[in-house]
Amino acid sequence: MGKTHILAIDQGTTSTRSVVFDQGARRIATAQVEFQQHYPAPGWVEHDPEDIWRDTLATARAAIAKSGVGAGGIAAIGITNQRETTLIWERGSGRPIHRAIVWQDRRTTERCQRLKEAGAEQEVRARTGLLIDPYFSATKIAWMLDNVPGARARAERGELAFGTIDSFLLWRLTGGKVHATDVTNASRTSLWNIRENCWDDEMCRLFGVPRALLPEVHDNAHIYGSTAPGLFDAEIPVAGIAGDQQAALFGQTCFAPGSAKATYGTGCFMLLNTGEQAILSDHRLLTTPAYRIAGRTTYALEGSIFVAGAAIKWLRDGIGVIAHASDTDGMATRLPDNGGVYVVPAFVGLGAPHWAPDARGAIFGLTLGSTQAHLARAALEAVAYQTLDLVTTMVEDGSTRPAMLRVDGGMAANDWLCQFLADLLEAPVERPHDLETTARGAAFHAGLAAGLWSGLDELASLWSREACFAPAMSAETRAPLIAGWRDALRRTLLR
Repeated sequence: MGKTHILAIDQGTTSTRSVVFDQGARRIATAQVEFQQHYPAPGWVEHDPEDIWRDTLATARAAIAKSGVGAGGIAAIGITNQRETTLIWERGSGRPIHRAIVWQDRRTTERCQRLKEAGAEQEVRARTGLLIDPYFSATKIAWMLDNVPGARARAERGELAFGTIDSFLLWRLTGGKVHATDVTNASRTSLWNIRENCWDDEMCRLFGVPRALLPEVHDNAHIYGSTAPGLFDAEIPVAGIAGDQQAALFGQTCFAPGSAKATYGTGCFMLLNTGEQAILSDHRLLTTPAYRIAGRTTYALEGSIFVAGAAIKWLRDGIGVIAHASDTDGMATRLPDNGGVYVVPAFVGLGAPHWAPDARGAIFGLTLGSTQAHLARAALEAVAYQTLDLVTTMVEDGSTRPAMLRVDGGMAANDWLCQFLADLLEAPVERPHDLETTARGAAFHAGLAAGLWSGLDELASLWSREACFAPAMSAETRAPLIAGWRDALRRTLLR
């Protein structure tokens, strides 16, 4: 049969999944396992690295078995992962010194606040493209070094290794031979200089992270190493790594400057390709490498919406307005308009571009004529309005207005939402046949490095559109809707 398939490992926040793709980039086998979350204190979130490694190996073996091609038919492995989640392990034994601190964890809030008060954020943004926030890896690393007995001294002696989840999995897959990561994961640590493409000594000093801890950094499509004997029936090259949101951008083949993708899950992550220009946002969006191929970095602006699908979950589980998430499509479609009802879903604050952590959710415009359907429609509309806010901000920052938006994630299956997005953005919204694009992006990187695909043009030809939603709303209808949202948002932020 030959080596014509790719195994993608998609290590997420709540589950680990392995997918086998064929040479046409079609999914032919999948295995997935959820794993335990640990909450040792309020605001703290941890994962057991051994759980993640066990599930990675089990799902990889299961997906290969289901595919029928065997390990001998796998040309390469690609890895995509939850970003910013932080691990430190012993170089000698490979044992972690502490459970992984997850990207959601807020234990380093006070440390971040002290750095901000000391005036460090401007320099951090200029060098790394990031804000100072517990979200990113650097303060998590420092916390482990300062709170695990003897860890800082051992790190300075070169006995320990830091990595995001991809780096840890690579270490284990190669039997401890390779300590490396890719540029997208490195860029989420607050220690990577995105303009000079290197670890930044000044950032390491600022955050208190010894250089000896850090992995080598390579292109996304790169032969990192091969799997250790005994893991699979044949040794397989590990040839692609990318953080989950950058992997989704790549999987959506958003290769041209101005192309954009939005992933709608619990929240929403939107990335807009800015080409070889790293645009520093005036509105506190993130500047991040989108991918690096053959030594050339393509950048993106990134904005995050805290609540997207979570608002629909709240309608179902919190107040019982709907029985199933899919009900919202029909409920929204049956209404002639929104009845003046707006939901601002600031249940955990507001993300980009507002960055209002203390904001709380609000509903405006209720009358005696308001129904469950109005609430469902308003929740869907809120996702689109927030996406419009991100696009507007990106354009104000100097990027090209997206000619179209490619969507993925669970909410992208909702036809009404996709049409409303197109109407608000005044741009087509394209939905691929396969909404799970993150694993596909990892597979694309690995396949490029392994020679299964020739380049970006061939990858673009493998992307297939399931539906395209063209703008159909008049300016006279659109303008008051947006004005109503902005009024509701203003009143929420003033509370």
